[in-house]
Amino acid sequence: MLGKEKRNREVQQDVAGKMNLSKDDIFKNLIIEYASSRMDLIIKLRQKRITDEEFMAYVDESLKKIDADTEVIDQARLMFYQYVFRYFRLTPLMEDPEISDIHCIAYNKIRIKKRGKRQEADVQFASNQEYREFIDRVATQNGVNISNLNAIQRFADDETDKNFILRFTLITPIVTTYGNPYLIIRKFPKNFPEISDLVQEKFMSQQLADTLVDRFRTGSTLICGGNSDGKSTLLNALKETLPEDMAVMVAQQADELTTKHHPDMIFLHSLSESAESAVKYDLEQLSIASLTMDVDFFIIGEVKGTEAMYLINAAYTGQISAATVHSLSAQAAPEKIVDYALQASGNKYNRAELLKMIADCYHTVINVKDYKVYEVLEIDGWDDVTQSIKYKSLYHL
Repeated sequence: MLGKEKRNREVQQDVAGKMNLSKDDIFKNLIIEYASSRMDLIIKLRQKRITDEEFMAYVDESLKKIDADTEVIDQARLMFYQYVFRYFRLTPLMEDPEISDIHCIAYNKIRIKKRGKRQEADVQFASNQEYREFIDRVATQNGVNISNLNAIQRFADDETDKNFILRFTLITPIVTTYGNPYLIIRKFPKNFPEISDLVQEKFMSQQLADTLVDRFRTGSTLICGGNSDGKSTLLNALKETLPEDMAVMVAQQADELTTKHHPDMIFLHSLSESAESAVKYDLEQLSIASLTMDVDFFIIGEVKGTEAMYLINAAYTGQISAATVHSLSAQAAPEKIVDYALQASGNKYNRAELLKMIADCYHTVINVKDYKVYEVLEIDGWDDVTQSIKYKSLYHL
């Protein structure tokens, strides 16, 4: 009888011990083990000498030695997998198709935009130390240096997630007010919506879509709007309608624009100078390169600086061109392009001359708001008296 009671107590103690070991405890033990005695496996994994599956098979062997509840072990395994191969605690947010933006402001303050509405995320990091270690890991995974010489870094990851291209802006504490690193993530669907999808999503009517497709193919276009209004979404969809016998070059800061179908599209992205290398290719240099290539259509993902001058030059020398630019109205978009172009032109052109160049070679300005086409203007020439572009309204919501 006493032997039976002893065995029962041992079983109860064993169960209690298992229940007391949390997934975080197991996860931390795995981190320590694979950062020290199993670092050789991490190195082999990074060198692609073992597959993801082979690596996780080793992890499973490690987990067999842990005396804990099966469900807790499975949760710890998932955490470790996401830590090594995905983006750790942010992985569920990355994988949620309804989330477009993730703002990491502090270890316990993560904001998201879900279905167009900003709200608090239901995840956070365990501590400030864990958050900072995660920031360092993100930078390392993406080949980014975050020294004081590179306090603001922008980069993209098109490999980790099968459904999204991830665009990162990483800001280090040296320039933040409260001493926290900020990580801002924008998600771009790889299976991006095409024109028919945008019509179905009420982005625009079928009649308007047909008009924009026709104008996009035959004349240079500016697409403007605010943050997250749908500028890149519309540009991505319109460029897919270009005929296959047109050679297209796309220059962009991050890999947001991609193609599903077109056989003759060249995609180039800018490369920032780092502390280790003085090599640098910005949008201006990529734009200059486009002028020496045999391309029929030139696209800049988003105009933010002196590349605007080369966008104007490309259109003025016969290439059909398109770009997005931040502007709250259609008529303000050419003005914004000229603001950027003046930085590059020196004293060669004045504002009126640049605006006239746009009037001569651009046909259409599209303004999008709240994921809808809001206004479409046709550029209808130049007014010598008022020294301004003449417009004809084609559509207004």
